[in-house]
Amino acid sequence: MGMPTDIAIIDTMVGFPKPDFSTYDFIRAQTKDTQSSEEFDFPVEYMFKGVPKELYGTGDDPVRVVLGEMDRFNIEMAMVSCEDETGQRAIKNHPERFIPSMSVDPNDVMGEVRRMDRLHREWGVRAAGAFPSGCFPQVPIDDAKFYPIYAKCVELDIPIFVCAGVPGPRFPFSPQHVERIDRVMYDFPELTFVTRHGCEPWEDLAVKLMLKWPGLHYSTSAFAPKHYPEAIIRYANTRGADKIIYAGYFPMGLSLERIMTEMKDVPFRDKVWPGFLRENARRVLKLG
Repeated sequence: MGMPTDIAIIDTMVGFPKPDFSTYDFIRAQTKDTQSSEEFDFPVEYMFKGVPKELYGTGDDPVRVVLGEMDRFNIEMAMVSCEDETGQRAIKNHPERFIPSMSVDPNDVMGEVRRMDRLHREWGVRAAGAFPSGCFPQVPIDDAKFYPIYAKCVELDIPIFVCAGVPGPRFPFSPQHVERIDRVMYDFPELTFVTRHGCEPWEDLAVKLMLKWPGLHYSTSAFAPKHYPEAIIRYANTRGADKIIYAGYFPMGLSLERIMTEMKDVPFRDKVWPGFLRENARRVLKLG
């Protein structure tokens, strides 16, 4: 029957447009090619041809802009960062719409552990997020520096969303090889670990690991629906309906209009849609 229209969606990756594209400064500071650092507004523009740039650099309130797009496409709640003024204002003024999260860079191990405690206490953080290839310097998924972060997630009873697979920015991919997740799940059987950004080209391995480890999940962030990997669709339709979680990439690289237009053609079975669009996120984020 295709994507249902009566499910209030939870999006586990949403940002806010900033006037100067400063969201990506941390990427520009680390890349070495001229295109990424000087020519592209969005350093992964070679991959994303439909970045909604019209939302950047305007005088519109970014919270109002995001809420308007959420309302257009029946997105009830969105997970956003609580680490800047815009995210904090959104969470404070619209707690029924925005789910607080935070990003971690484990290079300052104990500093990040203490910061996790503080933001969890002050903002009710529901999830941590990590970009191993984007840490400065890079920190592999299974590196010892990440272990106190994983332990703190278990202690706080929150999931961690981690980029896995070849990264879009022109960084080395080794820190995000999907095989590294296996050791982490072995050492942290209580951890809820959600992959971000596709796991390509090791999506078959990601499926194998999800079958193996109960706490391992996959989110569809940074992928237009027409590019969802076949292995992930097949897994959702068979044994993995409770493991695949919707995440967009608005407005960082994709418009919600494109995502939801293409979503109608994703060949999920009818039983998969409620979990994918809403219920799996509710369970993982403990939304009641």
